[in-house]
Amino acid sequence: MSALPIAKDVFGVTRHGIDVDRYTLTNTSGLTLRVMTYGATVTELRAPDRNGRLDDVVLGFDRLEQYETESPYFGCVIGRVAFRIVNGRFDLDGQSYRLALNNGAHHLHGGTGGLSWRVWDAEPVAIDGAPGVRLTCSSPDGDQGYPGNLLVEVIYSLNDDGEMRIDYAATADRPTPVNLTHHGYFNLAGAASGDVLDHVLWLDADRYSVTDASLAPTGELVPVEGTRYDFTTPTAIGERLERVDGTTRGYDLAYLLRRPAGRYAHVATARDPRSGRILEIDTTAPAMIFYTGDYLDGTLAGKAGTVYPRHAGFCLEPGHLPDSVHHPGFPSVIIRPGQTYRQSSTYRFLAE
Repeated sequence: MSALPIAKDVFGVTRHGIDVDRYTLTNTSGLTLRVMTYGATVTELRAPDRNGRLDDVVLGFDRLEQYETESPYFGCVIGRVAFRIVNGRFDLDGQSYRLALNNGAHHLHGGTGGLSWRVWDAEPVAIDGAPGVRLTCSSPDGDQGYPGNLLVEVIYSLNDDGEMRIDYAATADRPTPVNLTHHGYFNLAGAASGDVLDHVLWLDADRYSVTDASLAPTGELVPVEGTRYDFTTPTAIGERLERVDGTTRGYDLAYLLRRPAGRYAHVATARDPRSGRILEIDTTAPAMIFYTGDYLDGTLAGKAGTVYPRHAGFCLEPGHLPDSVHHPGFPSVIIRPGQTYRQSSTYRFLAE
């Protein structure tokens, strides 16, 4: 396709007086993607249903200050290292590193000042004729405790096949761990439509990472067969929920995908029976984190004042397994000078 115009406006100004730009990409079917420079965040994604009606299918806020102070990582890029690093420390090449603790005793999603809390540089680009936005961000040596100066590039693009593609790249001048992902909360019925428990999920993963009570990985990868974590056959998200201490518990766990890491493959499909919308995800990443918004508690007022209840959205986050720095049996997240971290994921929106 020939690239459609890319609109740009100012979404807001940070508490530190920095302008945050927003870019709007649209394909010929009306699928619309909006990305802002704060956290390289997807603020809006309007997709057609079976009747061609467009609805925003991602959770988020209308005001920048809410992203700065209230956001549970709505729609942003996570890094330097996504997910948990247990006890906020790791050893690399004989040296110990201590990271910022922001999840009890653990380091989560890059720390208190990770990439999701930064204002990125951005420019419009064309990717194979499709409109796109290239965002870049630098993280200095010692940032949140990580070694090395890191340069990160993320490109969002949107084509006429209904595909939002995200391409990640990162380089560093010292050995350091890197694990980037997109933390979008999806509700294919529309962000203001309630919970996602009737969505049907298929996930091409037959093993999951066991965790303790603090969600710290034990290093065990066990079969999903015979457990409530098995989505190798399409299953409604709400079909096998648990009740723990009077609370309905969904999912917050990591799966090791079945196909070899690094090969682009279709690994997940989510369907909403109400709207007919379908989300298919292809990725080169070795793992997928599945989270059902259990920590949403009805106190966040999102877009147009919508209150997000528990399970208002689901996250499917391609990346590496949590706490990989401590488990030699997990795919490595370490990059070294001269190497480039790369990961690509495609989110394909269809309707039936």
